[in-house]
Amino acid sequence: MRLFTPFAGRMSAIVTSPAVPAVRSAERHRARRRLPCVLAHATNHTAVSGVSTTRRDALLMLAAAAPVALLAQRADAVQGLVAGRLPGLSKTADEEGFFTYTRPEGKSGGHGVGWSEIPPYSFRVAPGWDEVPTSIADLGGAEVDLRFQKEDEGDVAVVVAPVLRFRDVGFNADVRLQDLVTSEQLISGFAPELIGQPLQEGDVLSSETIEKKSGAGKLMYYQYELKTSKVAHLLVIATAYKNRLYICQASANGRLWRKGEKNMRKTVDSFTVITA
Repeated sequence: MRLFTPFAGRMSAIVTSPAVPAVRSAERHRARRRLPCVLAHATNHTAVSGVSTTRRDALLMLAAAAPVALLAQRADAVQGLVAGRLPGLSKTADEEGFFTYTRPEGKSGGHGVGWSEIPPYSFRVAPGWDEVPTSIADLGGAEVDLRFQKEDEGDVAVVVAPVLRFRDVGFNADVRLQDLVTSEQLISGFAPELIGQPLQEGDVLSSETIEKKSGAGKLMYYQYELKTSKVAHLLVIATAYKNRLYICQASANGRLWRKGEKNMRKTVDSFTVITA
């Protein structure tokens, strides 16, 4: 009899003694659950279901099962075990009717295997705004960590990028925004991903540097308002913490801006990275 176990895109055969009776399809699940007990008895040359299993057979079975166990251990070591969207909104609203979104622990990120856990961030979300799927085709590509939308108001997105994009600071560095880039460098460098084209003269209507306390410490933030030929209205706030650069942006065309401006300003103004 040959039992098959999927691993790394291929099927690995586990060979047992031909005298073992065939397991009916309805019993296969229970038979697989008994496999560890079978292996333990087999290594001592005891009989399993009336069949004597040699040490060589047992070693073959153990060798086939080892990669599966190793795969499970590696999965536990990679941050972000849960792909896709996880609920992060508070269940109750504040006095203005806004909810608070906090990045859930264990949410996956599209930043490659081996990155450390992403420190959480939070911001306020107006009623009626919904989290929507992200795509690598979006501006920001795989670095877009989250997106909220309301059809008649606008779009909010959060980009989480490795600081190594700007400076070779080594793995697991602890970097602050003011040590990484200037306000002008940041908005110029990310303009193609935020507005779909290089920054033009006159695109930045205003910019300021502020400091916020969230968690155990304070972080510096760069904040901007832009109006471009491709994006009519764009609000941006950015900061850096540990080995990540965070950018929260809210955008809308002229018609949506008139209705959604107030809510989007409150969302961007409330964006903070939670420090440990």
